Amino acid sequence: MKSICAIIVFILSFSLLSGDANAQRVKDVASIQGVRSNQLVGYGLVVGLPGTGEQSPFTEQSFRTMLSNFGISVSPNVKPKIKNVAAVAVHADLPAFAKPGQTIDVTVSSMGEASSLQGGTLLQTFLKGLDGKVYAVAQGSLVVSGFGAEGGDGSRIVVNTPTVGRIPNGALVEQTVQSGFANGDYLTLNLHHPDFSTAKRLADTINQRLGADPAKGYAIATPLDAASVRVTAPRDRGQRVGFLATLENFEFTPADAPARVVINSRSGTIVIGQDVRLLPAAITHGGLTVTISENQQVSQPNAFADGDTVVTTQSIVDVNLADSRMFKFDPGVTLDELVRAVNEVGAAPGDLMAILEALQQAGALRGELVVI
Repeated sequence: MKSICAIIVFILSFSLLSGDANAQRVKDVASIQGVRSNQLVGYGLVVGLPGTGEQSPFTEQSFRTMLSNFGISVSPNVKPKIKNVAAVAVHADLPAFAKPGQTIDVTVSSMGEASSLQGGTLLQTFLKGLDGKVYAVAQGSLVVSGFGAEGGDGSRIVVNTPTVGRIPNGALVEQTVQSGFANGDYLTLNLHHPDFSTAKRLADTINQRLGADPAKGYAIATPLDAASVRVTAPRDRGQRVGFLATLENFEFTPADAPARVVINSRSGTIVIGQDVRLLPAAITHGGLTVTISENQQVSQPNAFADGDTVVTTQSIVDVNLADSRMFKFDPGVTLDELVRAVNEVGAAPGDLMAILEALQQAGALRGELVVI
């Protein structure tokens, strides 16, 4: 492990500055496999509501069970009035490396007919993980941003969501989730957006910054697939923390994203990637006509200048409506220019969506069309 210790010293002495404007830190594009949060959930009672609770069977049963836990017996023939009590679901995220005694935020949501949780207090609730074990205990007063009001004639107004509340630092962590962070000789970095080129660039950057040479059989980082890069790390926990603290601040330039057009059919939002291109095509949509054409031109250097004769492509987009309005574009047509042209003639987002879908079907759209 002496070589690993020497690498750490080398890292700490290496400059982390990068002049590439598109460079990103490792921590911004990847996460460490196994270092993650865990979801917790529980069932409890909120009490102290100003008559906005519920009289449901499962709330009554939960209320009776709670009283019996305190040694109070209620006759089955007696039906308690519990309009100030509500049955709720409680959930929280347990962060990685959370230790017993630390606190986490919890969210409380009504499960029945309670009209509001405003002013309520959550009683002690066990929060369990996927394995059924209790990892935290929640209790405290709720913070509810919404409210509701109801008139005698049945009219009602509701602002935000009064049936959901939060308790900041409302749960105490009772036990730690075991992590494989300090196990083995390797750590795996998982990219947020899998891409073979990005994985290769990440591995190359780590090897270069750490002085490793894969060509000579010595590699610190090895790309496993489009999403994962395996990195050799010190076994000592303290050294591993220092190693990652430096490695996650390495900067590199991820590969360009695939050419993609994303359409939100509900809101009409359209996002176009920078590498999306159009092939020559003619589009007619209602009274709107769009023509995309390309002309080949020969470009040759001046008689007294050095250079080669090349053939260039001149692209032109024409947009016509009933009133014969026309738009002419410079060479190098992109989808962005088409969108601006359609917007200038007053076409709705739905029209543009239809045009884009038709372009893809015609094979004139060079990029993936994603509808969400």
